[in-house]
Amino acid sequence: MSARMKERYQQEVIPAMMERFNYKNVMQVPRLTKVSVNIGMGEALQNPKSLEAAAGDMTTITGQKPVIRRARKSIAAFKLREGNPIGVSVTLRGERMWDFLDRLINIAMPRQRDFQGISGDSFDGRGNYSVGLREQLAFPEIDYDAVDKIRGMSVTIVTTAESDDEGRELLSLLGMPFQR
Repeated sequence: MSARMKERYQQEVIPAMMERFNYKNVMQVPRLTKVSVNIGMGEALQNPKSLEAAAGDMTTITGQKPVIRRARKSIAAFKLREGNPIGVSVTLRGERMWDFLDRLINIAMPRQRDFQGISGDSFDGRGNYSVGLREQLAFPEIDYDAVDKIRGMSVTIVTTAESDDEGRELLSLLGMPFQR
């Protein structure tokens, strides 16, 4: 499945980007570097089992074992101590990245309730894009009955694009459903 998205990048996206931005060399065309998926969990402080459940969901969705993220600072207002586990994250590269992106764009996003496309404003100024998903149930791999709690996740797509316009064009040519 992942080969489909990578093939589309090589066959359709590269020529279209070269024409649109007048690149002289194929190596100038922006490409995807990595996709980072995070689930932040404040409730992990009270319920350590929830961290394991989130890690299991993340493994099922991405096909890669997540890293447990720990607090860097103690914050008394949140009853948070340095070193407490507060989330899980995965960084995808290569085939897994293409596979995940394919499933995110073509399956998970359209399955969200009241989906009208995603905002094109979430670029960081350097061509990288971040999007938040409200629930992990958007992915068909997740068994609805096995879910203990609905969790959101943030997905960051890192590109080699120099500007937001290049990044937006790259992602929309790959099929990202931006709002018009």
